[in-house]
Amino acid sequence: MAQLDCGVDNCVYNKCKSCCKGDITVGGKHADTRSDTCCESFAGKRAGDSYISALEHPCKTISIDCEACDCMYNKNYKCHAEHVDISGNGASECGQTSCNTFRKQ
Repeated sequence: MAQLDCGVDNCVYNKCKSCCKGDITVGGKHADTRSDTCCESFAGKRAGDSYISALEHPCKTISIDCEACDCMYNKNYKCHAEHVDISGNGASECGQTSCNTFRKQ
C-alpha cells in the first residue's frame, strides 16, 4: 500500500488531499512518461456534489492497481511505491489526471 497524495480537488473521492474510494487504478498500459498515465478511478464533481465516500474516512495509504507496465514501481499490476502523487486539478475526465510518481524502467 502506498501513501497517496491526491491533487485532483474536483474528484468526488478527494477529501483533504486523500482518497475516500478505498483503492484506485492507474491507467497507461503503454506509458512512456507520467503524462501518459491517468487515475482511471477519477469521478468528477458536479454542481452541488460533496465527496462520495466508499470509506467513512479518507485514507492516507491505499491499494493501487497499476496498468503502466513499464513503470519501475509496477509489480504484477500493483504499485509498490512508498508514496504516490496524483495530479490533475481542474480535470473533467480521467485523461486529464496523471501519476506523477511514474518512472519508466
